[in-house]
Amino acid sequence: MKKQVHPLILAGGCGSRLWPLSRQLNPKQFLPLIGCDFTMFQQAVSRLSGEGLAEPLVICKEEHRFLAAEQLRVAGCNGAHIILEPFGRNTAPAITLATLRLLDKCEDGYLLVLPADHFIQEEQVLWGFIRKALPVAEEGKLVTFGIVPAFAETGYGYIRKGAVLDTGGFVVERFVEKPDFATAQNYLESGDYLWNSGMFLFKASRYLEELERFRPDILEACRTALKGAAKDLHFTRVDQGAFEACPEESVDYAVMEKTSSAVVMPMDAGWSDIGSWSALWEVSAKDDSGNSVCGDVIQENSSGCLVRAEHRLVATVGAEDLVIVETKDAVLVAHKDRVQDVKKVVSQIEADGRHEHLNHREVYRPWGVYDSIDNGHRYQVKRITVKPGAKLSVQMHHHRAEHWIVVSGTAKVTNGEKTYLVTENQSTYIPVGQVHALENPGVVDLELIEVQSGSYLGEDDIVRFEDKYGRA
Repeated sequence: MKKQVHPLILAGGCGSRLWPLSRQLNPKQFLPLIGCDFTMFQQAVSRLSGEGLAEPLVICKEEHRFLAAEQLRVAGCNGAHIILEPFGRNTAPAITLATLRLLDKCEDGYLLVLPADHFIQEEQVLWGFIRKALPVAEEGKLVTFGIVPAFAETGYGYIRKGAVLDTGGFVVERFVEKPDFATAQNYLESGDYLWNSGMFLFKASRYLEELERFRPDILEACRTALKGAAKDLHFTRVDQGAFEACPEESVDYAVMEKTSSAVVMPMDAGWSDIGSWSALWEVSAKDDSGNSVCGDVIQENSSGCLVRAEHRLVATVGAEDLVIVETKDAVLVAHKDRVQDVKKVVSQIEADGRHEHLNHREVYRPWGVYDSIDNGHRYQVKRITVKPGAKLSVQMHHHRAEHWIVVSGTAKVTNGEKTYLVTENQSTYIPVGQVHALENPGVVDLELIEVQSGSYLGEDDIVRFEDKYGRA
C-alpha cells in the first residue's frame, strides 16, 4: 500500500459490558482478551505492520495516555502519535481531530479509521477489502466496511445496501439502530443489510468537506481545540475548554447518514466487536465441551462456559452456559443469555458510591504499578513496582505518613533535604507534609511495600511539585 494511507486507531471506549475485567481506567481495548496474551489495542497496532502504511495516529482519553504509550512501546510502534481527549465526544469529533492534524502535517491522504477493540480473525482478507476500497475512496467516496451478518444480532447497528456501484460496493441507503430480534431476523433473511463495523476509509479533505457542509459546528470546535493544543513528547493535548463546547456525535449521524457519497463495502473476515462476554466466548478457542477458559481453571462436567481466573483457582461443577470472571476485587457469574445486563451491575456499583467500576486493585502508572493489598481504619498497604530508570513525582501529602520497605532492587529516596539509597530488607519513613520522591536507579524492577497511615488516604492527597511524566 502507498505511504499516503494514514491509520487512525480509535481507543476511547470504556467497555462496561466486559466488567469486572474492563474498568473505566483500564478498559477493554487495553486488555488481553483473545488468547490471554496481547491486548486488543496491541493487536490493532500489529495489524498495521507490513502494509506500507504511515505511522498510526491514536485517539484516546487523557486518563489512558500512559496505558496507550506503554502498549505502543511494547508493540514496537514508537513512531505513533497520540491525540488526547479530555473527555469523550463520540467518533465524529475524534475523527475530525485526527483529520485536521493530518492535513496540518502533510498533504492530503487517505484516512483509515479502525476501532482499537475489534477482533478480526482473517486479517489478510481485511487488507484485501481495504485495497479494493482505495479506488472508491480515490473517487471522493466515503467508504465504510459492512460485515456480512452470520446471525440475527441485536447488539449491532445495521447498514442497508442500496444500488450496486461499478467500482465496487454499494451506495449506503440508510443506517439503522440496534434492532429487536424479530427485526434483526428479517434483516438477515432479506440479505439487504450488513452489520455496521465502525471502520472507514476516505480522503481526509473529502471528509472535512462533508463535515463542513453538514456539521460546521463540530469542525469549528475541533479546529479551536487543536489550535490551543499543548504538545508533549508523542502526545497532543487538545484545549479542554474549546473541546467541551464540541457537540457529542457519531460519524454516522454527523456525516455518513447525510452525505450522498457514502459507500459500503461488504466484508466477511471473522469480525467481532467483542461487545459482551458472550461475543468473546463466540470467537475464543474452546475445548470439546464448548468451554473457553483462561487462567487456573478446573472444570468437572461443565459445558458451554467462559471462565477466566485472573489470580486464583476457579473450579466449576455441572455448570452450563455460564460466564465466570474472577479478578482480585470482584467476581462475575452470569448466564450467557443475560450478559448484556452487566452494564446494569456497573451502574449499580457507581450509584452505590463504590469504586470497582473505576479501576482494578492493581493500578498502572507511567513509572510502574501498585497493588492495594490491604486497608482498614487509618491505614493502607500497597505493593509497589517501579520500572528501571523510572521515578515517581516529587510530592507531599497533607494527611498521611508512609513507611517504605524494599523487597527487591534498590530505591533512591528523596526525603526532605536528604537523598539516599535503600536496598533489600531496609526501610525508610516519610513523615506527614514531607516533600519526597522515589526512584529506581537500577536495571531490575524495584519492589517495595508501602504502609500508609493517617486521617485520609485518598489518591487525591498528592501535591506534585515536579514530574517527568507531565502530571505536575
